[in-house]
Amino acid sequence: MSRTLQQDRDQEELRGLVRRFLDDKAPVSEARRLSSDTAGYDRTVWHRLTTELGLTGITVPEQYGGAGMGTEELGVVLEEMGRTLYSGPYFATTALACPALLQCGDETARERWLPSLVSGGLTATLGTAEPTAGWDAPPATRAVADGDAWRLTGVKAYVPDGHTTDLLLVNALCPEGVGLFAVSADASHLTRTELDTLDFTRPMARIELDGTPCVRVSPGDASEGLASVRDLARAALAAEQAGGAAACLDMAVDYARTREQFGRPIGSFQAVKHKCADMLVRVECARSAARYACSAVGRPGREASAAAAVARAYCSEAYTHAAKENLQIHGGIGFTWEHDAHLFLRRAKTDELLFSSPREERARLAVLVDREASSADVGA
Repeated sequence: MSRTLQQDRDQEELRGLVRRFLDDKAPVSEARRLSSDTAGYDRTVWHRLTTELGLTGITVPEQYGGAGMGTEELGVVLEEMGRTLYSGPYFATTALACPALLQCGDETARERWLPSLVSGGLTATLGTAEPTAGWDAPPATRAVADGDAWRLTGVKAYVPDGHTTDLLLVNALCPEGVGLFAVSADASHLTRTELDTLDFTRPMARIELDGTPCVRVSPGDASEGLASVRDLARAALAAEQAGGAAACLDMAVDYARTREQFGRPIGSFQAVKHKCADMLVRVECARSAARYACSAVGRPGREASAAAAVARAYCSEAYTHAAKENLQIHGGIGFTWEHDAHLFLRRAKTDELLFSSPREERARLAVLVDREASSADVGA
């Protein structure tokens, strides 16, 4: 797909706008401070991010109040958020809930919730993983019709921001296959519990449903639509990981320039140079993989799933490597609670396993490639 010079300029302008806003209003120090806040994020910053910058509606069509941009622009925003460990419900709302509603096939649901999600008046998340079923596995949660309404019974695990969002979207088994259902935060028979996780800048929750009333937002089987949402989420998370890895590289290089040992900056030593050079190569490759994946998931075609799998596998390992090397280059001070290096390592290790591991992504990629090869043989 050809790109124009104007597209590149627009994206770089967006990147600069988001970076300046986050550096000023939501730096890494804020992520540390807000980790002990019950809300988990600064609502004033969230309001400005949604109303002044309009970032929550970046991929939502204009008819629902959004900006109508593409997934590439979403990747730009998340890459910048990864640099500062932004802890608000942006990923959950914009990369999970909004795409799920757009893919659900229910126009009434889209008109009901998307405008509020775009304006920032409502936050939402998507929960599909379960204690006994992973991100891609068929759900064990069941939906039962109750007159004109529905009720859900089951458990959703590791739901991003699931304990604070206003709306929960969950998948469940129903007569037509897999359905998508919306649950209000104040619904009866709903228990939301924040989990203790390694990364306290990205809250996770356990959602327990025990005959919980809900609204069905998928007219038929939602499996195909949810598969597309998962690919988009993988690409979006890869973009965020690439941004975090870039931040680790910048931290390491800045420290290597100023920290002196034996009368000279440690960055002049060959071992440190090699570490920084290796980090740079991995960061640039991660950026390329993430940006291509964000482009691929924004257009129909089989390459979307493969590109998302490659980006997730590579960016996960690149981010963890960069975070570890950053901590090593900082030496003793990097291991202290007061330094930010460990915050990036926590985020990197948590993101590495969010949705699926690099090993699982490579296994999924192998299946996709084999399937593509089989289709080609049949066509021939």
